[in-house]
Amino acid sequence: MKTLRGSNHNGMRQFNERTVLRAIRHAGAIPKADLARLTQLSTQTVSIIVNRLLDDGLLVKQDRVRGKIGQPSVPLSINADGAYSIGIQVGRRSLEVVVTDFLGQLRHQWEHAYDYPNPVVVLPKIQEALTLMQAQLGEAWPRCVGIGLSAPLAMHQWGDVLGAQASLEMRAWEHIDLIAEVQAMTALPVEFAKDTTAACVAELVQGTGREVSRFLYVFVGTFVGGGLVLDGLIVNGPRGNAGAIGSMPMGVNPHSRGIQLLEIASGWQLEQSLMQKKLDPLLVQDDAIMNADYQSLTQSWLAQASSALAMCIASSAALLDLEAVVLDGSISPLLLKALCDHTQAAMQQFRFDGMVAPALLAGKVGRHARALGGALLPLHAQFFPDKDIFLKQDEA
Repeated sequence: MKTLRGSNHNGMRQFNERTVLRAIRHAGAIPKADLARLTQLSTQTVSIIVNRLLDDGLLVKQDRVRGKIGQPSVPLSINADGAYSIGIQVGRRSLEVVVTDFLGQLRHQWEHAYDYPNPVVVLPKIQEALTLMQAQLGEAWPRCVGIGLSAPLAMHQWGDVLGAQASLEMRAWEHIDLIAEVQAMTALPVEFAKDTTAACVAELVQGTGREVSRFLYVFVGTFVGGGLVLDGLIVNGPRGNAGAIGSMPMGVNPHSRGIQLLEIASGWQLEQSLMQKKLDPLLVQDDAIMNADYQSLTQSWLAQASSALAMCIASSAALLDLEAVVLDGSISPLLLKALCDHTQAAMQQFRFDGMVAPALLAGKVGRHARALGGALLPLHAQFFPDKDIFLKQDEA
């Protein structure tokens, strides 16, 4: 079990409260005595903190446990309704807004699709969604602690891939401060993370990150992107580019600047193939895409995308000594599984001599990962021991 150490010194109330909350998140329902041993805080300190958290509605008491040696114990657990958070994900094909509870569970979800993210359309839609979420929370709205905003770092880039008109209108994002625009819509504090980093946050907290501490995260949406987790911590880099696998070069073309992973292994390539056949590009998000009618399109895309992802995995493993690569996305779950299987097979084409091939694992969070990860940011900023979201933990 992982040990989360608090402090018995004065002036550490907030840190110790956060340590207790995090310990309960990890351990589940737990009595005060066990909580004191787990956090290495004194029994008196834990008792004071627990009583305060109960009064604040952040913890709840479970039924008394009897039949063991000593006095019956009362397990304590996180109150899912103790706090709420909003996640806003501004993507290149859709806007998604969610509400999560104190356990990080989705309570409300709203989505608006578009051909490309025109700020003239997107910004009013964000305001509309925030008004809707406040109405849905009703009397619980005062327990909403903040907004987590996620979006690509450079929304205006690669607009030409989406078409000439999209490229023209998306240039406006270069002069828009998205964080400031959203902050002007609400009195709640706004936290920001790159979209794939937010998705990686969700996977780290709610998915594979519970068992794996060193992994490359790959999210396949309209464009492919990623995140990096080393020793249980998300690594962003000083400019936020760590894990930005979408920009990874896949070869050099003598007549151009070369080709990047996002130009081969993104959902957009399959969408284009569908549009050329006068079919709905959003089929990439529907399991119907795996029907025999679309097999020629899906098999072609799977072959090129899996080969490119396998090369990305081999290159990343040589640099980072990864335990695993986690593959998730907003495309159809059946298509995503096929991509995972094809990538596993394509990895056999590469030599892993002198290193250990990482395990290829399916993500556990799914298409809502970016919005969900955004919603987790305010919760962790306010209720976890470290503002940096994920504190290194000692092995007991």
